[in-house]
Amino acid sequence: MKLYVYVLEGKDWPVAESFVRLKLGKFKSRTRVLNNTYKNPVWNEEFAFIVHSLDDDELVVSVYHHHHDVVNDDEEDLVGRVRIPLWSVAAEEDHLLQPTWFSVESCKTSESVNKECGKILLALSLHEKDQDMANGNNFLQPIIADHYVDSKQSPSRDSNSSKSPRKMIKSITRRFERIFKKHNDSSVDDLSDLPTTTSSDNGESAEEPPLTNTFEELMETMESIVDQKEMPENLHGGVLIDETYVVPPKDLNHLLFAPNSQFMKELAAIQGTTDVHESPWVWESGQMSSLTRIVTYTKGATKLVKASKVTEDQTYIKATGKEFAVFVRVDTPDVPYGSTFRVKLLYKIINGPEIGGDETSRIVVSWGIDFQQSTMMKSMIEHGAKQGMKESFDQFSELLSQTFKPANHLTVSDKSQTLATLQNEHESDWDLAVGYFCNFTVVSTVCMVIYAFVHILLCGPNRIQGLEFKGLELPDSFGEFLTCGIILFNLQRVYIMASHFIQARLRRGNDHGVKAQGDGWVLTVAIIEGTNLAPLDSSGFSDPYVVLTCNGKTRTSSVKLQTLDPQWNEILEFDAAEEPPSLLDVEVFDFDGPFGQAVSLGHSEIRFLRHTSEELADMWVPLEGRLAQSLQSKLHLRIFLDNNNGVETIKEYLTKVEKEAGKKINVRSPHRNSTFQKLFSLPPEEFLVSDFSCSLKRKLPLQGRLYESSRIVGFYANLFGHKTKFSFLWEDVEDIHVLPPTLASVGSPILVMVLLKGRGVDARHGAKSQDEEGRLCFYFHSFVSFSSARRTIMALWRTRSSSPDQKIDHVEDKTVMLHDQQEKDEKCSCEDVTSHMVVGDAKMSKIYSEELPFNVESVMEIFKGGDFEHKVMGKLCCLNYSTTDWEPVTGRSDTLERRLCWKFNKGVSSFGGDVTCTQLKLPITDGKGWTVNETMSLHDVPFGDHFYVQVKYEMVDSRPGRCMCDVFIGVVWLKSCKFEQRIARNVVVKFGDQVREMFVLVEREVLFAVDGCS
Repeated sequence: MKLYVYVLEGKDWPVAESFVRLKLGKFKSRTRVLNNTYKNPVWNEEFAFIVHSLDDDELVVSVYHHHHDVVNDDEEDLVGRVRIPLWSVAAEEDHLLQPTWFSVESCKTSESVNKECGKILLALSLHEKDQDMANGNNFLQPIIADHYVDSKQSPSRDSNSSKSPRKMIKSITRRFERIFKKHNDSSVDDLSDLPTTTSSDNGESAEEPPLTNTFEELMETMESIVDQKEMPENLHGGVLIDETYVVPPKDLNHLLFAPNSQFMKELAAIQGTTDVHESPWVWESGQMSSLTRIVTYTKGATKLVKASKVTEDQTYIKATGKEFAVFVRVDTPDVPYGSTFRVKLLYKIINGPEIGGDETSRIVVSWGIDFQQSTMMKSMIEHGAKQGMKESFDQFSELLSQTFKPANHLTVSDKSQTLATLQNEHESDWDLAVGYFCNFTVVSTVCMVIYAFVHILLCGPNRIQGLEFKGLELPDSFGEFLTCGIILFNLQRVYIMASHFIQARLRRGNDHGVKAQGDGWVLTVAIIEGTNLAPLDSSGFSDPYVVLTCNGKTRTSSVKLQTLDPQWNEILEFDAAEEPPSLLDVEVFDFDGPFGQAVSLGHSEIRFLRHTSEELADMWVPLEGRLAQSLQSKLHLRIFLDNNNGVETIKEYLTKVEKEAGKKINVRSPHRNSTFQKLFSLPPEEFLVSDFSCSLKRKLPLQGRLYESSRIVGFYANLFGHKTKFSFLWEDVEDIHVLPPTLASVGSPILVMVLLKGRGVDARHGAKSQDEEGRLCFYFHSFVSFSSARRTIMALWRTRSSSPDQKIDHVEDKTVMLHDQQEKDEKCSCEDVTSHMVVGDAKMSKIYSEELPFNVESVMEIFKGGDFEHKVMGKLCCLNYSTTDWEPVTGRSDTLERRLCWKFNKGVSSFGGDVTCTQLKLPITDGKGWTVNETMSLHDVPFGDHFYVQVKYEMVDSRPGRCMCDVFIGVVWLKSCKFEQRIARNVVVKFGDQVREMFVLVEREVLFAVDGCS
C-alpha cells in the first residue's frame, strides 16, 4: 500500500524562507525552498511513501526556516510540526482525505498548549499499488474546487509557481492519474502538464493549453535560484575530456543540452546511434530545485557488444549563467551484466579566461561506475566501460573542435602582452623603503632621537658631579638611564632593519629581465604572487624569495620584505636547451641575511607533461612541506615554453642522439607522431624518437610496443581489447642494465629499467618487481634487434640523465661517431674475457702508497673471492660483482689467474657500463709478499674499445704486524684517438679514488674483525 501526499500551500507563515520535510517511518522527503514568500507560500508538490502498518505509522510534516549559510538540513531552524495518523486517512471515504488545513504547532514552547505557527494545506490518499484511480480523480476534482470556491481566494504565487486554481486542480488530477499508472515508482518526477479537456464549474467545455516553458526560460529560472550547490568534484573514474573552447558558457550549454540539439544529432550519426527520444526538461523536487529529463537511444553494435538500448537520466545540479553542471545516470540493461552496474557522467562547463576579448568555456567530463550487485567480472566491466567511454568522447571532442575553435594555447601576442604588463608593474626603491620603514619602531625611534637632540640644543652646560669628569657625561637619574637604554635599543633595531633592507635589495632580481641565450627550447617563468606563506620572523611576517631550478640551472627572484602575501611580478628566463625540459623545481625561502641559513617555506615540482599549455600559462601551484601544507600556501606562476629555432632544434637533438647511440635514427611520420601524442596525452611539442616491438615481463609476458621520446619512455599493449599503458620520465630512471637470457624470456636478453625511489607511481601496474629500497623495476625483452634497441635507449637516457657539467665534459667526445660494435653477452660472462697481458705493459703511475697496521695475509683477503671481498666491493658500489676461482696458469706453476666482472656505479661514470677483469697473482721472490696484476676492459663507455686499463698491486711485509701497499695504474691504447690524454687523466683520477677508498674499507673491516675477536 502507498500513501500519496500533496503539499499545496501555507497560510499565516511566521518566516519568509521555508521548506517542508515529510517523514513516514524510515522514509523521508522534502519540498523545495521558497524564497521571499512571507505568510502564504505555495508548493504544489506531490510525494509517495510505502506504508507497512496503518495502526502504528503516522505522517510527520515538519516546517523549517531556511538559512543560506547552512549546508546540512539538520542545522535548519524548526518552525513547527503536524502529525497525521494513517488510520485517520484510511477512515475517510475511498481512503481520500480532501485538501485540509492543518495547524502547525511549535515545538519550542514549554506551555501546556502548543503555540500555533500558521497552517498548511495537505491532501492525502491511501491506495493499493494496482488500484485504478479513475473514480478517485473524479472525486478529488470537485472537492478541491469546492474548497477554493468556499474560501474565495486563490493560492498565492511565487517565482516557481504561477498556476491558477483551475489549472492547479486539473494538474493535481492528472498527476494522481499518472501516479497510479506507475506501479514501481515511489514519487513522480515528470511534473509537466499534459493537454487534456475538462469541464468548468458552469458546465462549459474548454480545452486548456499545456503549461510549457522554453529551455531558455527554464535556464533563466534556475539561474535565479540563489542557494545553488557548489560545483561538484570530478567523479572517481577519471576525466574523459578537459578542453577549452572559444565560446561563452551559456552558448556551449545550449548546444549540448537544449532539446533537439543539432550537435547531438550529428554526434549520433557519427557514433551510429539510432532511435533517439528526448523527454522535455521538467522540474524535479529534491534537496534543491533542479531540472531533469530522460533520453533513450539505441547504441550501435561494436565488435564485442551487440546493439543495445541505453537510458540516460540527465539532471541539472547547477546553472548560474557562467557555470553549469549536469549529472547523468546511464543504464544499459541489454549489455552483458548490464543489470549489475550503472555508469555515471558529470558534465562541467566553467567560464574560462578571455583570449583576445572573446569569452572561453572549459568543459570537463568525468565518469564513474557503481556496482549494484557483486560480480566476478567487475574489473573487466570497469575496463570495458572505460574504453567505451574513451572512444565515445574522443568522437565527441573531435566534433566539438570542428564546431568551436579550441583555445588550448595562448598566442605569441598574448604572451608578449602578459610579460610586458609584468615588466611595468614594479615598485621603486623609494616606495619599497617607505613601505618597509613606516612602522612604529622606526617612527618612534626617529621621534625620540629628534626630541633628545632638540633637548640638548636647548639645555646649557651642566656642572660636573658624582663620578663625572670633563668629557664624560653620565645620567643623573634612573629615569635618564632608562631613557638612554630605550633609545639605544631602538637604534639597534633600526640599524638591523636598515642592514636587512640593504642586503635584500643588493640581491634583488639579479635574474629578473635577463634574456635567455642561445637557440632551442626557452623556458620563461613569470612569478606573479604568493599567498598564505608561513610567518617565521618575530614580527609575524617573512621575507620570501623564490628559487627555480630546471635542467641543473637556477634562477632567483628578489626578496619581498615583511609580507605573507608577496607580489613579485618578475620574469625569469632559462637559457635555451637542446631538448625540452621535463621538470621545474620551485622552492620558496625566507631571507635571513647573506650569512644566515635560508629556511624553506615550501616547495613544489611541476611536470610539464601533466599540464596543457593553457594551464601552464596561468596556474596556482600548491606548496608542499609541513608549514606550507598547514597554511595552504600557494604560488601564482605563468610558464611559457617556446622553441625559438623551430625544426632545427629537433634535427640537432636527433643528431646528438645518433652520435650517442652509434646508429641512424629515422624521423617518424607526422601521423605516427600525432598518434603517439594522443596515445599518451602529450603536448604538441613532444616528438617520437623511436619505438620497438617487445614484451613486458610481469607474471605473464605481455607483447606490446615500447615508445621513446625526448622526455618520456612509454609502453602500450592491446590484448583482445584489454589495454595496458604507462609512461615515466627519463629523469625518473636511476639505472638501466641487462640480464642474461632465460627460458622465461624465450632466450632473449632482458633490459631492466630501475626508477628512483618514489618515482613512477602512475606506472606501478607495469613494474615486474620492487627492490628492497622501494624502487620499481621494469623488465623488457624479445626485441626484434636487442642491440639496436639497447643502444637507442641508453643514448636517450644518458642524454636526459647527465647533468649540465657532465654534458659539457663530454661534448667533444659526442662529436665523433662511435663505431657500431657487435652485440656482447650482457651478463659480462667472465669466461669470454680475453686477457690483454700479451699486448705489453703500459707506462704506470703510482696512485697509492701506504703502510697498513696488519700483515699481508689480512690484505690478501680482498683477493680471495670470499664474503670479505664481496662486502668491500659492494660498499664501493660495484654492482653485480662476481668472480671465478683462482686457477694455475699453464707453464707457470707459481702464478694464479682468475676473472671478474662488475658494473659501473653512476658516480664513477655517468654512462654506466660494464667492467671485465683478468687478475694474475704471483709471490714476491723473497716470499714476504704478493704482486697482483689486473687488466680491465670497459664496455658501453665512449671509446671503450680503444683502450684497456692495467693496475698493479704490490703488498710486502715491512715489519712485524705491518705491511706496505703500493698501487700503480696505466692505460694501454689499442687504437689511436685524439682524446687520449683527457681519457687517461680521467681514468687515473677515477680509479685512484676507488683504490684509496677500497683500502680504507679493508683497514676498517680488518680492525673491526680483530676487535671483535679480542
